[in-house]
Amino acid sequence: MIEHLTAETFKQKVFNYADNKEWKYEGDIPCMIDFYADWCQPCKMVAPVLEELQKEYDGKIVIYKVNTESERELAGVFGIQSIPSLLFVPKDEQPQMAMGALPKETFVKAINDVLKVA
Repeated sequence: MIEHLTAETFKQKVFNYADNKEWKYEGDIPCMIDFYADWCQPCKMVAPVLEELQKEYDGKIVIYKVNTESERELAGVFGIQSIPSLLFVPKDEQPQMAMGALPKETFVKAINDVLKVA
């Protein structure tokens, strides 16, 4: 099951943007964050793909979801303009953002190349 983050849990598990100016990932393994909204059709298309990836990469990556409607502050911190937007967060490098309903192969490539998970 993919965990939904609030601004508070995001600060604990991903990045405490209130205290840190420089990026510092709080997690132990790489993660992906899906910024979405319930009314967004492309977001609904991506959701089952993310569920599959969560199962396939269990223990290697964590996938989180952030509802941009209820977490407007968090969406604002990352300048989310369009959804779905996915933030790929490697363990020790800068995160990278991807936008749109991407096919599963693209997610797998990003997990391998950006998150360094095979």
